[in-house]
Parts: sequence; structure tokens; C-alpha cells
Amino acid sequence: MARFDIQNASNATMGGENQAELLCEMGLMYATGRGCEIDLVSAHKWLNIAAIKGSDRAAALRADLSQSMSKSDLAKALRAAREWMTMH
Repeated sequence: MARFDIQNASNATMGGENQAELLCEMGLMYATGRGCEIDLVSAHKWLNIAAIKGSDRAAALRADLSQSMSKSDLAKALRAAREWMTMH
């Protein structure tokens, strides 16, 4: 699954109109365990990045997801999103 993650994240940095939606789909993949284990920290990370890139759908999903996360996990997700945005 890491290959999917890295490959799609790299493609998302290239721009294009589907960038935010691709990132949103990655968040949904981790939130639902579609093809991987459920990982709410990673799900929030990708939904957060997608929301920053302009996806209203990701922003709404991120808000819903954050209600079921611990403060510690939420902080990890926000830190991971910040690190990814800094690198890309």
C-alpha cells in the first residue's frame, strides 16, 4: 500500500484539476480500510491536505473524522500534513 500512497502523492504534487480529489480518495482509502488497514491518522492527513488544496468534500469528511479521533492522534495527523506540505 505504501507504493500506492507514494505514487499517488507524487502525482498529486504535479498539479491538475484532479489533485485535491485524488488526495481526498487517499484519505477515504485509509478511513475505510479499502485495500489497507484503517489508519485514522493517515486518513486525516490526506483529507486535510485535500481540503487545503480546495476539496470541500475532504473538508467535510475531515471534520467528521476528527470527532472520532483522540487529541493525540489528531495532533499526529496535523503534524504529518504539515510535514508533507513542507516537503511538497
